[in-house]
Amino acid sequence: MLFPHETFEKFTVARAADTSHSAEVIISIGAESREAVDSFIRNVERAGGNVFGRPGETDGWMYGAGFADLDGHRWNLLYMDEDKMPKRQ
Repeated sequence: MLFPHETFEKFTVARAADTSHSAEVIISIGAESREAVDSFIRNVERAGGNVFGRPGETDGWMYGAGFADLDGHRWNLLYMDEDKMPKRQ
């Protein structure tokens, strides 16, 4: 759920972090495909979000991107190709 800062602070009995100067968490979202990552990031950009990690591949089996929403909260979007995932030996 998303709350105004005043409501959030009432529920948590703590001040909301100033995300323009720090990050409090990164929230990860699983994607169904590489194309889904790319489409999501295009929507983030259209909505005014800040893409701090352009879509890209890591280790040959992960494809993801990082962005901050309009409140500065950081998100990680990740597709994992399980067929290419390293197997335990």
